[in-house]
Amino acid sequence: MPQPLTLTSLPLFPLDTVLFPGGVLALRVFEVRYLDMVRKCRHAGAPFGVVALTAGHEVRRAGAPAEQFHDMGTLATIEQMQAPQPGLITLQCRGAARFRITRRSHLPHGLWVADVEQLPGDPHVPVPDDLQRTARVLAQVLTSLHAREAGAGPHAVPTPEQLQDCGWVANRWCELLPLPLDRKQRLMTLDNPLVRLELVGDMLERMGIFL
Repeated sequence: MPQPLTLTSLPLFPLDTVLFPGGVLALRVFEVRYLDMVRKCRHAGAPFGVVALTAGHEVRRAGAPAEQFHDMGTLATIEQMQAPQPGLITLQCRGAARFRITRRSHLPHGLWVADVEQLPGDPHVPVPDDLQRTARVLAQVLTSLHAREAGAGPHAVPTPEQLQDCGWVANRWCELLPLPLDRKQRLMTLDNPLVRLELVGDMLERMGIFL
């Protein structure tokens, strides 16, 4: 077995969201601790880590609880970056590999950095017959969103190959469904993409999505 890839001093962005591999994340960055970080990442072509908060807030507030966050997150690569005004950067990022934190540090100016172990990507598992509805309805939803956005939003029309990949279909549903943050986190951490899609299928049934 090959040794897992590791990254040292990976800058972290704790958020009230879960980034899934392959997902799109739009960010408005204005805190000093993150402005310099995203500029350096963009210049170096390096990712930063997105981790879901368990306590505290995305934006620091006086007297607020200290930030706490999960040990597993997702690497974010910057695809688009703009500075519409001084002190503000807007980003469009793409989720890449998942990672697990092995050591974390809080720097004096407030930025979190961590040593992390990258986790393997989902193996390609074809969508079984009994879950084909999850792929068909997802295609309809994403195509509708793409048309509504006139092609200028984050939702792209899925390819046939994507719609036959358990991990990809499950991840897109996890992004779309109004699930609690902790449930999305648990789904993201599952190593088996078929199990993830089966759980998503059960939730879609309970919500009446297939009616």
